[in-house]
Amino acid sequence: MRIAVLGGGPAGLYFATLAKQLHPDHEITVWERNAPDDTFGFGVVFSDETLGGIEHADPAVHAAMRREFARWDDIDVHFRGTVHTSGGHGFAAMSRKRLLGILQERCAELGVDVRFGTQAPSAAEASAEYDLVVAADGVNSPTRAALAGSFRPDIQTRRCKYIWLGTDLVFDAFKFHVLETPHGIMQIHGYPYSDTESTFILELHEDVWQRAFGGIAATSLAPGESDEKSIALIRELCADVLDGHQVFANNSKWTAFATVRCASWRHENVVLLGDAAHTAHFSIGSGTKLAMEDALALAACLHEQPDTGSALSAYEAERRPVVTSTQRAAQASLEWFENLGQYTHQDPPQFAFNILTRSRRVTYDNLRLRDPEFATELDTWFASTHATDVRPPMFQPFRIGNLELPNRVVVSPMDMYSAEDGVPTDFHLVHLGSKALGGAGLVMTEMVCVSETGRITPGCGGLYTEEQERAWARITEFVHGNTPARIGVQLGHSGRKGSTKLMWEGIDQPLPEGNWEVCAPSAIPYSEANQTPRELTKPELTEIRDQFANSARAAARAGFDLLELHCAHGYLLSSFLSPLTNRRTDEYGGSLENRLRFPLEVFDAVRAAWPAERPMTVRISATDWHEGGIDVDDAVEIARAFAEHGAAGIDVSTGQVVSEEKPQYGRSYQTPYADRIRNEIGREYAIAVIAVGAISSYDDVNSLILAGRADLCALGRTHLYDPQWTLHAAAEQDYPMPWPKQYAAGSRKPQGGRTDGPKPRLELLRSGETGTAHARWRPGSDR
Repeated sequence: MRIAVLGGGPAGLYFATLAKQLHPDHEITVWERNAPDDTFGFGVVFSDETLGGIEHADPAVHAAMRREFARWDDIDVHFRGTVHTSGGHGFAAMSRKRLLGILQERCAELGVDVRFGTQAPSAAEASAEYDLVVAADGVNSPTRAALAGSFRPDIQTRRCKYIWLGTDLVFDAFKFHVLETPHGIMQIHGYPYSDTESTFILELHEDVWQRAFGGIAATSLAPGESDEKSIALIRELCADVLDGHQVFANNSKWTAFATVRCASWRHENVVLLGDAAHTAHFSIGSGTKLAMEDALALAACLHEQPDTGSALSAYEAERRPVVTSTQRAAQASLEWFENLGQYTHQDPPQFAFNILTRSRRVTYDNLRLRDPEFATELDTWFASTHATDVRPPMFQPFRIGNLELPNRVVVSPMDMYSAEDGVPTDFHLVHLGSKALGGAGLVMTEMVCVSETGRITPGCGGLYTEEQERAWARITEFVHGNTPARIGVQLGHSGRKGSTKLMWEGIDQPLPEGNWEVCAPSAIPYSEANQTPRELTKPELTEIRDQFANSARAAARAGFDLLELHCAHGYLLSSFLSPLTNRRTDEYGGSLENRLRFPLEVFDAVRAAWPAERPMTVRISATDWHEGGIDVDDAVEIARAFAEHGAAGIDVSTGQVVSEEKPQYGRSYQTPYADRIRNEIGREYAIAVIAVGAISSYDDVNSLILAGRADLCALGRTHLYDPQWTLHAAAEQDYPMPWPKQYAAGSRKPQGGRTDGPKPRLELLRSGETGTAHARWRPGSDR
């Protein structure tokens, strides 16, 4: 096979070495436009996991790399005059120049034809002449641009500027320095890569960059030239960090990170590798790692599969999930640094934990395994802020308004579709009672509707008759009489999403018969299958407002501890908030201020009807997941408006507003919205923020609470799977949480621990020609 490799960076060279070892008869040519020693950049970072794959795939390359490594276990967070150190992280770094030198030497040993200082042929020319074209031509890939119709790239340029530098200050750990300058917050990412030098990256939001460097930064530079005026100012701004040491440049200039994603990585016999196919923010040290893992997988797939087409399909199928997982973590890290300013009010221990867990790959449990002493220090600090004993963060008590909760776990509202004429049944007693017995601090009802025509389905509960009130009172009495849990009611009106089937009969599908008329701010149906709603008149708005207030009074008499107003998920109040569903031209439509008017009128009426000493919260959809709809900036203002009207908490969900939504699902995928609201307005108004959405482990709950991204965590499906989830979480963490006396005999933790997530696996390949064993490494994905 004749293979053309376009680009002589780590991805292209490493692929060439592996492919040549597996098939010495392959004719492999690498084109690199730069000279062998024209190396830009400083250090590159590898995790122990990646190095394991390299060692098994090519021991010679690994041995040469190992001789060059600078290793460290610690991460130091320098913030507001403090240093917090976390150990056990296990990284290695080396000079990018030396890495390329090792790979160049290995190519020469194996007979790979590497053509330096030579412009690569175009993708069309190469694909016509070669059996396989491997485009390893970097983030600005000409191949990707030329075949954009096939690769369908999505390139997002981010909001921070950064510059890559070196220093002769040899850091003894990975260093995060947060600098409070006259221009604003800046951050340093620093790590050693040899016994004489370290990488030194300065990153800052574009607004701060404009104030600090906008007037002096070079507007154009020749290839290889560095921005010397900016570097001179950096030496001044970072003088305390550098402590008299030198800063040096190597093609160092300001840039904004570009996140590259491609819908496909192949076109006929052309395949993308490394940064040409995908990028992940440098703050998780993954660029060279991903590139070399790509190279390993591609070489192995070409060896295993019967033909090139099958190999390229297998390569993409294997690598895409891993890359997607890494990009998700990198995106979380990138966005954390973009929004760094919203965390600088935090106490240094919490800030240190927050920065360490920003990508969600390092968690509370994970950190406890890496560095138990540091984790204990964090628990001790968190306990001191609550004047309690040391315990896992999720078991620290919390006060929402005047309501004391025994822990931070909330059973999220979940529609059960099992009421009869709006009356909760024995099912609800068992359903909600079991969750309260299971240890959660707060148990929420499903959306309880304020009128018969405000129900979603015929099976939805209500609070508009005396019989319904008595049935709910029976449930609250059970919870209060048998558990330390508190119980809250969520009041709502279905709006245009009403008069539909029970969930298991067809979610959001209209009833086959017996439909009632639905209403909304505007006459826009939820989908083509649903009714067109009646646009509400002002007298009807007043009537619905009064229905909410009447239901609130009934909820108070029924003994609920907390009331939540449902302004999310496309139901009536939510549909007033979103411009996608509210097209009114009166004072209730148009601007966000106007769209908020009716939900706030309802809130005020309910707040007046609800006892002053009992807290009231609001659930919102922080994004519509649709262009032109509510976004996180709007959500902050919506939360602010409710806080100003007296909300004690904001329950932050997303979506379900329009049927055409395109959510970005993933682990804890909604928590960044709660994070933003808590750290932007939570402190200002002293309101609680509840995170919800694919939170399924106590590790996630502890991590979110300790990092200050939320005050409470609401879990729904998790409690359906295990009604005693909170009790079991306490047992798993050896926290002596009291069990109901009837359950005490089962409170001892079962023998045998839980199993961890997937581990990387090694599979040996054997080359038929050489008989040499090569390791096939496939990393496991994060959970």
